[in-house]
Amino acid sequence: MKNPFLKKQNFLVFLSVLFLALTQISCNNDDNNNDGDDDDDDVPVGTLPPVETKPANTTYLPAFKGQTRIAGIKTETAYTTKAFATGLSSPWGMDNLPDGRIIVTQKAGTMRIVTQSGTVGPAITGILPVNSADQGGLLDVAVDPAFVTNRMIYWSYAFQGDGGTATAVAKGKLSADESKIEGAVTIYKAIPEFNSTKHYGSRLIWDAQGNLLVSTGERSELGSRPLAQKLDAALGKIVRITKSGEPAAGNPFIGQTGVLPEIYSYGHRNPQGIAIHPVTGELWESEHGPRGGDEINRVAASKNYGWPTISYGIEYSGAKIGEGITTKSGMEQPVYYWDPVISPSGITFYSGSLIPEWKNNLFIAALSGQHVVRLVLKDNTVVAEERLLTSANSRFRDILEGKDGALYAVTDGANATIYKIAK
Repeated sequence: MKNPFLKKQNFLVFLSVLFLALTQISCNNDDNNNDGDDDDDDVPVGTLPPVETKPANTTYLPAFKGQTRIAGIKTETAYTTKAFATGLSSPWGMDNLPDGRIIVTQKAGTMRIVTQSGTVGPAITGILPVNSADQGGLLDVAVDPAFVTNRMIYWSYAFQGDGGTATAVAKGKLSADESKIEGAVTIYKAIPEFNSTKHYGSRLIWDAQGNLLVSTGERSELGSRPLAQKLDAALGKIVRITKSGEPAAGNPFIGQTGVLPEIYSYGHRNPQGIAIHPVTGELWESEHGPRGGDEINRVAASKNYGWPTISYGIEYSGAKIGEGITTKSGMEQPVYYWDPVISPSGITFYSGSLIPEWKNNLFIAALSGQHVVRLVLKDNTVVAEERLLTSANSRFRDILEGKDGALYAVTDGANATIYKIAK
């Protein structure tokens, strides 16, 4: 006998998808009208069907037009994609060295340097021990802005402590022969330690003042989730620290009793991408949702991004998250979300000139989605979405704009590949 509840649920999902499609058509019609915004009139708006065609996991409706399943777009400029470097072992993060080479972390606890011709150098050792179980290991890497004079490298990793594991940040000096890290020391640890091997975050990026922005996960477990809302814990946060690991001057909660002074924003689930907009200087973030509800957020100091109180996803079991609500006063809405998920990891804004129509677009490495996302932005909203590198059939862990203006996207897992996207 057929289950009438399931039949009702399928009908509700159909109505939700139909509503979203009609919403996007309305949005596209609005965007094609003259809105009086001369500064952004040259931004292309999607005119193709949305790239996502699979049914959503929920019947939740977006809070505003264009928040999900926006119209598709196709790059008009001819470009090439090619395997640039191969043989990497579970890479996680990448950053540019001043001379155009790329330094890459490997999950087990080593780094490699990739030359401009795609040659992968030997493993760099001397890195502090990591807990590489499950989602842990050596995570992101950030080259000191003054590397030419101090040769300092910063990285995030899964720290193993007496009370469990934690997202931590360390630094050390790359030796002259580039074979090892010298004087490695941990400068920051996201407290409390927790017995979990999931949801570490974790990305690093420099702000305009030379401080380090660090994303941390809420560690996945039901017992740790509420800490994303607690200001005396560093889980589920973006923190802003100095090169020595101290709270950066100007942080929004400095001086408040019972609040960690390094906190910049909170209410995050598992933020695996952060990037600075090349024009506005604002911080943007990608965040893994549960079953549905992957997010892109425009992050501002002191703001609360809602997890686990609000979410556009559900539990993997199909149960609702908390009260099953998507909005609440005092909590920020994502700029964009996906349902079903694509598992967004590293992100970057394109500021190069090789492909002019990509200027200031946001690019996202998608793990379960197995592609690279291109989001076209206008007035801090998404107006078009495109999927690149779909034929690679690979999970993408990170993406970087190189010194040469090309994009470099690295796959996940054993014998991984860096793909170069250029004109």
